[in-house]
Amino acid sequence: MTGFTHLDGAGHARMVDVTAKEPTARRATAEGFVACAPHVIEALRSGDVPKGDVLAVARVAGISAAKRVPDLLPLAHVIGIHGCTVDLEIHDDGVAITTAVSTADRTGVEMEALTAASVAALAVVDMIKGVDRGAEIRSVRVTSKTGGRSGTWERA
Repeated sequence: MTGFTHLDGAGHARMVDVTAKEPTARRATAEGFVACAPHVIEALRSGDVPKGDVLAVARVAGISAAKRVPDLLPLAHVIGIHGCTVDLEIHDDGVAITTAVSTADRTGVEMEALTAASVAALAVVDMIKGVDRGAEIRSVRVTSKTGGRSGTWERA
């Protein structure tokens, strides 16, 4: 890298001007994991969590969050989100979250995929906190991105 693109000549934060860039198809994926107690796993599998359908709420929360990234991250661009999936899977030790976000725009969707995974994880914690105060978000990370000037990247 030759420098930070989000800083002006005086070192102040700025939004990068992407006007001259051509829109291209872009996609990013992310994952997260919420660890929770065995009794919560049992309640998730049986549908007996007092607040209701944890996975449905987390899915909708994640999708909604992906569309709100410019409201949350001051230097993020407003882009059209053309597709967003939030998948949740119950494991023996917690809930795995996988997100995928796509666009055809001038900038990538890594932050949208990360935000979807983060907010889905927060929604899981919110839904189960009454029965598991120790629930813990263990990870949230980008797993891949395609499109744009930097091309394709996948986490090893």
